[in-house]
Parts: sequence; structure tokens; C-alpha cells
Amino acid sequence: MSQSPVLKASLDEKPSCFHCGLPVPPGADYRAQILGESREMCCPGCQAVAEAIVEADMENYYRHRSEPSARPDDDLERVLEELSIYDRPEMQKSFVANRDGDRREASLILEGIVCAACIWLSEKHVRQLPGIESFSVNFTTHRAQVVWDNRQVHLSEILKAITEIGYRAYPYDPNRQDRVYRRERHDMMRRLAVAGLVYLQVMMISLSLYFGDFLDLSDQLRYFFWWVALVLSTPIVLYSGQAFFRPAWRDLRQGRISMDLPVSLSILLAYGGSVYAVVSHSGEVYFDSVTMFIFLLLAGRFLEQGARHKAGELSESLNKLVPQVANRFESDGSVAVIPAFDLVPGDRILVRPGGPVPADGVIREGESGINAAMLTGESMPETKSVGDRVSAGTVNTESPLVVEVEQVGQDTMVSSIVRLIDRAQAQKPQLAELADRFARKFVIALLVTTALVTLAWLWIEPSRAFWIAVAILAITCPCSLSLATPAAIAVSVGRLTRAGLLVTRGRAMETLAKVTHVVFDKTGTLTTGELAVRRVDRFDALDEARLKSIVAALEQYADHPVGRALCGWAEGHEGVGVTDVESRSGRGVIGQIDGERFAVGNARLIHELGIALPDTPSSVDELVVWVAGSNGVIARATLGDELREDAAAAVERLQAQGVNVWLLSGDQPSRAEMIGRHLGVDRAEGGLLPEDKMERVADIQQGGGRVLMVGDGVNDAPVLARADVSMAMGSGTTVAKHSADMVLLNDRVAETAFAVAYARRTMGVIHQNLAWSVWYNAIAIPIAALGFVQPWLAAIGMSVSSIVVIGNALRLRRG
Repeated sequence: MSQSPVLKASLDEKPSCFHCGLPVPPGADYRAQILGESREMCCPGCQAVAEAIVEADMENYYRHRSEPSARPDDDLERVLEELSIYDRPEMQKSFVANRDGDRREASLILEGIVCAACIWLSEKHVRQLPGIESFSVNFTTHRAQVVWDNRQVHLSEILKAITEIGYRAYPYDPNRQDRVYRRERHDMMRRLAVAGLVYLQVMMISLSLYFGDFLDLSDQLRYFFWWVALVLSTPIVLYSGQAFFRPAWRDLRQGRISMDLPVSLSILLAYGGSVYAVVSHSGEVYFDSVTMFIFLLLAGRFLEQGARHKAGELSESLNKLVPQVANRFESDGSVAVIPAFDLVPGDRILVRPGGPVPADGVIREGESGINAAMLTGESMPETKSVGDRVSAGTVNTESPLVVEVEQVGQDTMVSSIVRLIDRAQAQKPQLAELADRFARKFVIALLVTTALVTLAWLWIEPSRAFWIAVAILAITCPCSLSLATPAAIAVSVGRLTRAGLLVTRGRAMETLAKVTHVVFDKTGTLTTGELAVRRVDRFDALDEARLKSIVAALEQYADHPVGRALCGWAEGHEGVGVTDVESRSGRGVIGQIDGERFAVGNARLIHELGIALPDTPSSVDELVVWVAGSNGVIARATLGDELREDAAAAVERLQAQGVNVWLLSGDQPSRAEMIGRHLGVDRAEGGLLPEDKMERVADIQQGGGRVLMVGDGVNDAPVLARADVSMAMGSGTTVAKHSADMVLLNDRVAETAFAVAYARRTMGVIHQNLAWSVWYNAIAIPIAALGFVQPWLAAIGMSVSSIVVIGNALRLRRG
């Protein structure tokens, strides 16, 4: 009878993998919680598959099997085959969003990313797969966003492709991301600790050798110290140095020269040269420089890792807003606690006071305050009642609510925001793409330069050539060039999101910084868009109930502030049957009711119908809507729309930055001009159709201007797309938000001025970082080539260069 895997693992002298049964390599720290205990795994692949089996409620597989999982000699091949478990619908529902037809979108965690070159390689490799529509990696969070056609490629094939080039990819969830980050940090700390302890011991020996030069130290004792330093230095090179060797070797196998190659070469050359000196009893040893070099570089990467985590902590905190469990009403009226990813649209859930909302939905019972600070930037809870929508991750502050689920998992608003943040942080301005291309070529030029300088020193002074070559390789820092932009973009996108402004495209930051004109729409942008009927004047014997029924029937399908206001006024009166409905853009609507033709619209529509309007006065800040029948005008509704409280402040702050502010509206010219004068804009025009607005924007662009367009409606979508950079109001239509580069979640238009100023500051930091990187390398390489820099000093210079870039970018968090 076969032994149980638990008993077998306990009897083996060497720990074995609980999943496959093979020995666990020394130093490996991969574990999974199985059958109530923490089990050892031999590799990340076995760990990922084991966690997937447990999460899919198939844990009994381990209880009933009679032997560990079969595994061929090439264990990687077996792990890749087992990744197919992620193709199952029940596995995908918590992290995959279904788009049109067979299109899928998912977030993945990537392990093994160490620099911008890693991102370039993984993106290029995955994008070559058939069916991949987009694949981008966020350098800050190491999270990848992938969109694919499920008919042509499956998720498991994408994960395999990533694994085959030396990286590890898992479906994203916040808890796993934390585990990955902690594991990476602990791994870095262990390597750093080994490097630090060994470096101190080697330095003590080096000091003895330095003082020995003045104390006539015997050759026998000197060689003994050399051997001790060799024995101590070897673990730091073989263990701590793997943080540089593995990425360099992985890229070389893919036919690429990465930024880790010069570092690896400098370490191996210095170590190899010192070993040769010990064995041959000739020359000099630099074990102190080797150990210091590794220690300082690891310390720099450790600090960089922490800074990168801070820069990406916003999207991580947004993901953690959504609870893991939900209280669902069962068919018998009882409440059951279930995993949140088991919710489906149509479920009714109980949201208790103080608890977060687990899914997007509509309130069906109750009234309470909802705190949406992390999504909108508004610190005060907003009162919500029956019929109002609530978003996953928001917090119920007062009373119990019954919510009907509409969107779950990756389809919720908070998940959409995180995807947009990742996309914005992954996209690079043209300046950054240029820097990346330069950095890749820079590495090749560096290797060539090092070879030429070494040949020159072999002719000038052969004894110094070797260590000068090591110093040149060590002191250069192409990483700072590639870090200059992603670090600043990641921090700035997070900072703007906390201010209530969601950046959906990272390239928008570069364009926003160059804006010369800001063009505002009026209704719903500079005004609240919440039109209300102030009064209704009737010119016919038609009673008010019949009038409301006619208005409700004609305006029932309206998705415009005017239509919604009229429907609100007619609320409670059912619309009568209407046929032959004709909507005339920018004018109104016409339809047949009980055999009679009725129209609801502005004066332009009534004139087109050949109906005379009575001469009645109205204020320029009021909107007049006419109701007409076959026999003439029936009624006049007067609507009002209030300016946003911060509209004037937005205009003033933008103009203070030297930006021209325009108001382009489809409303009556007199009303647009009146509001323009009140706000002090540079130019105000009314009576414009969408194509007219596009023409005005094109005129500005032809004159050399850069335009930021701010709007909210369906009719704003074309001009939002035409502008250099665009911003949609959070309360605006879906079409407008999809057309825009940024979304103003809290509808505070004054944030447009902050966004422009902050974008300029961000680009300033990027230019500073790039300038620092260029000047550092331009000065450091000649100094090292002339022989003025020792290898240990070169290591300090390289580490400081990267830390300066990250630290400068982190200053943006205080903006």
C-alpha cells in the first residue's frame, strides 16, 4: 500500500515538494496552505498550481491521491501544462472581465521583473502571440493588463509564453500581490544581509592587509588572508550576485543585451581576477571591492523596490477596498455569507452599517450615507436611497441597505478604475520611449567603449587595464535613463487619482503639460447640469395632468439634462402612447399622440414646424422649452441651471497659468455669452453644433495651440476625440468618458487647473531625471576611463544615480 504524501514527506531526510514529490532546492521558500497546514513547494509553478487547486475547492485531490503528482524530468514542462486550470470559467470569474463576444481582459502579476528592459522583453514576446489585442506591464506594480481573443489564444497559453522567457505570471488578486511583494522583499533582504555580513568580514581582512604594508606582513600570512577573503567572498558572489546574473543570462538567452549585463560582467571580472591572483600568488586582490559592489547595488535596488511599491500603492489600496465576502439573501429570506466572487447580477445583498459594498448595484431598501472617498476624493458621505446606485468598495456609514447586484468582479467600477490606472502608468510619453531606445543602445555602446578603453590601457599601463574596465562597467547607469519617466508617471497618476482625477492614458500627461487653451462645454461641465423646471406657463385650455402626460411620453427616452428635467417635472404621470417619434439633434422631439402631432423643443424647432411663438420675456440665464400641438403653442417651460461653485475659480487659476479659457456651447448664444462674461473667459460662443465645436478646436490647433477639451455629453464625444487631450466629467455619459484621456470623478472643475499645473511639474521632474542621467553618465564614464575611480566607488555612484531618480520622482507625492 502506498504511503500518504504527508507521511512520505515527513520520512524523507530532505524536504520534498508536497505537490510533485521532488526535493525542495536549498534556499527555496515556496509554500501553500493545503489541508489546514503550510506545505513546502519546490518552485513557484507548483505553488501556483496548488493554490489554484485549493481556491477552486478541489483540495480533496490531495487527500485522496495515493502518490505525489507525476512529473517528467523537465519539471517546467509539467508546470506549464498544469497552468491550463486557469482556462476554466469558475477560475476566471474572479479576475477576468468578459468584453464583446469572445474578448477577455485580465490582470496578471509578473515575478522576476527587475528593470525596464524586462518589461520591454515580456511585452514584445506576448504581443507576438495570435489573438493578443494588447499587453502592457506596469513597472511600478509589476502588474500586467492583457486583452485577448479567446477563440485564438487561451489564458494558459499566455501564462506559458511568459514563463518560457524566464518570468512567472499569476492571475492577479490583492492578497497574492502582497505575498509576491513580501516574498520579493524578503528575498532581497536575505541577499542583502548575506552581502552586508560578508562585506564587513572581508573589509576587516582588507584593513589587515592594508596595514600589513606598513608592518612588513609576511607573504605566507598575506596569502592566508587572501584565501580567507576568497572563501568569504564566494557565497556573496554565488548567492547575492544571482540578483544580477539571472536577469542578465535570461536576456542573453533571448538574444538581448540588458542593463544587468555590465553589472554582472564587472562582478565576475573583479571576482575572477582576484581568484586568479590568489591561485597564482601574483597581482592584487579586490575581494573588498567585489563584496562592497554587490552590497551597495543590492542596497540601491532594495530602496528602489520600496520606492516603487510606494508609487503604486494607490491602485493596490483601491483593489483592497472590495470585501472578500458578501451577505446574500437566499430564496427563503435568510442571509448567507458567501465569497464575493460568487455573486451574480440579480442577487440581493445586505450591506451592514460600517461595511464595504461588495459589488456595484442599486439600492432596493433603506437609506444611508455612502463614503466614496477613495473613488471620488470627496471626504463627506453622500446620502443614498432607493433607486440610487452604489459602487463596490464604497462604505455604508449609517443604516442597513438592501442592494441588488448589477456588476461583479472585474466588471465593477473600482476594477475599471484600477485597469485604467494601470494602462495610464504603463503608457509612456514619446520622451520616455526615446529614452528607452537610447538606453538599450547605450548598453551596447558601453561594452564597446569598455573594450576600447581596456585595449588602450593594456598599451599604456597593462597592470591597471583590468580594474579600469571593471570600474567603467560598474559606474555606468543606463537604468536611471529608463526609470526617469515611469517613476514620475506612476507617482503623478496616483496623486491625481487621490485628487479625484482619473488619468486613463499615460501619454496625456505630456500633452497636458503643453496645453495653451482649455475649452469648456457649458451644460453639465461649468454648470451642474441638473436642470430643474422653475415654472410652466400654459397658453391652452389643456389641463396640467394631460400636459405632463404628453411631455413624459415624448421625453421618456431622452438622455440629456433638459429631457431629464422635464421627465422629473412630469414624474407620477404615465406617458400616453406615442408613435412616429422623431428626435432632432440640438432642437427637440416630435411625435404622434392620439392622432395629433406634438412637439417639445426649443424655439428653433417650433419655427421649423411653422408655428408662431408668443412674445414673452425671459432671463438670459434661463432655458425655455416650448410644447406645441397641431393648433399652436400649448405651454412654455422655463428651466434653470446653476453654475458650479468652483467654475469661476477654475477659470481664474487657468488664466493665472497663462492658459486661454474658451466656452463653446450648444445653448443660446446670449446665454453662453452671459455666462462667459460672468466667469471672465477669454471667448464664449453659443448655438454651436458638435461639428462647429470641432471646427473651433481645429482652428486653435492650426494656429499652433494645444487644446484641452472638458465635456460631459454624448454630443461632446467627437470634440473630445479631436482635442489634443480631453477630460470628461464623472457624472457625464459613458460615451464621453470612453472618449476622454482623463475622467473628473468628483466633478470639481477647479481640478482642471490643478491637473495642468501638476502635469507641468511632472514633466519638469522627468526632464530633471533625464538630465541627471545623461550628465551623470557623460561625466562618470570619462573619469572611470582615465583611471580615477576605484571599483567600490563606481558601485556607490551607480546606486546613487538610480536612487536620485526615484527620490526625485517621489517628490511629486507632496504636490
